Amino acid sequence: MRGSAPAALRDGARQCMTWLHGWTGLLLGHVLFLMCLTGTLTVFKAEIGRWMRPETTAIAAPADAIVAATRWLDENTHGSAGWYLTAPDAHQNAVQATYDSDGAYVTRALDPVSGAPVARETLGGEFFYRLHFELELPYPWGRLLASLAAMMMLVALVTGIIAHKRIFKDIFTFRPAKGQRSWLDGHNALGVLALPFHIMITFTGLVTLASVNLPWGIAAGYGADVTTMYSDLAPGSVTRAATGEKAPLAPIAPMLATAQRQFGGAPIGRVYVFNPGDTGAVVVVYPSEAQSIGYMSGEVSFDGATGQMLKAWTEQRAGVRAYQTVYGLHMARFAPDVTRWLYFLGGAMLTMAIATGMVLWTVKRRERAPLSIGNHMLERLNVGVLTGVPIGAVAFLIANRLLPLDMAARAQAEVSAALWTAGAVVLAGLLLRPTIGWPLLLGLLALACACAALLGPVWTIEPGMLTINLMLLGVAGALLPVILRQARRRDRTTPVRHRAVPA
Repeated sequence: MRGSAPAALRDGARQCMTWLHGWTGLLLGHVLFLMCLTGTLTVFKAEIGRWMRPETTAIAAPADAIVAATRWLDENTHGSAGWYLTAPDAHQNAVQATYDSDGAYVTRALDPVSGAPVARETLGGEFFYRLHFELELPYPWGRLLASLAAMMMLVALVTGIIAHKRIFKDIFTFRPAKGQRSWLDGHNALGVLALPFHIMITFTGLVTLASVNLPWGIAAGYGADVTTMYSDLAPGSVTRAATGEKAPLAPIAPMLATAQRQFGGAPIGRVYVFNPGDTGAVVVVYPSEAQSIGYMSGEVSFDGATGQMLKAWTEQRAGVRAYQTVYGLHMARFAPDVTRWLYFLGGAMLTMAIATGMVLWTVKRRERAPLSIGNHMLERLNVGVLTGVPIGAVAFLIANRLLPLDMAARAQAEVSAALWTAGAVVLAGLLLRPTIGWPLLLGLLALACACAALLGPVWTIEPGMLTINLMLLGVAGALLPVILRQARRRDRTTPVRHRAVPA
């Protein structure tokens, strides 16, 4: 009896962890699926942007592209408060720019040679990046919801580890065509195989939103004085108000050359120009983030009117560097191609683990007893969300090819096409029986992927575009056996095994 007490205690704790694992994964599971899918796509954010701007083929050095962009902005914007520019790199060939003119802020890609906006207005991969942590909700509600979902994800991962009796054996166990067992094996294998990555990406994601989910330290130290907080966080940046006196921007090429020498020869990453065209103008230059894991390791500020260097800073504070390293691990801008593919595969496995966990919830309960009304609704919501989110993502790519180039608010129209398509598929999933909804909507997803690749066009030889086309065709091909299997099972009825009632 004494020997059985610890075992009973362990089994009881494991059952509690299993219960907590299931419910934390269920409550915001669909939000987590959206976040993980879009986060996985964001690994190739630059390549997606290049795929969506096929006319932009020019290539220029980062510094030369920034010079061309500032020249065009200087001639074509009026009353700007700031220009925020990201230089091209090995993965993207356009300058990513956010700027204002006459009070209206826009985000556009600028040609690296002429500096003018590219012909095809689109958010590109930036849409998936923003959707990943803002969820198309106003600030700060989207980030708060994303932060809450990430907290639940971390709890689900930890409780899943505790609940497993055979965590390492689960990597190599898969029993096909066994109903609940098959879904459980798939869920376990997807979750365990890349478990260290899943924990890292979830924890670092929470850290990137620390100012939203843990604001009390900032409030205690700075109160409402946000300016002082940012000044302490980035001592190399100089902030000053516009004077109202007109002054042309000094040649920016010498500033960039000076900044590169300060960075030890590292290429230019980002350039912010505050109060352009004013005597109070300030130019802040940051190195490329591909040079180190840590984010924003230094900056150099210049007087925009004279070109004189005002301040240079290389971050050495241990606490700040630790935060920047954690942030950089999540963003993966430092990663070489092999590491980026590992990030992509790890993210894809986490996305599939969430999807199989959501399906497993209803499969497990269907095999025990008839589903309740709530679980019937969840089953149909699974059909709609788990197919609707990827279909919406592919609709975004298709809209990019079909919408006229000269269409007003074209970038927003692409976003609307993605959101309305996803919403329509979710509604269809709620209305259709799952035996019809799964093969029909998965078939629609496969068709959409094939269409997007054909519109690519599929015969392109440009490496980035070719990679995305092949990935789209790969998804379509991988879905075919799943669709055929679902179609064969459409008319079958799953036998329901009722739990025996004790005498």
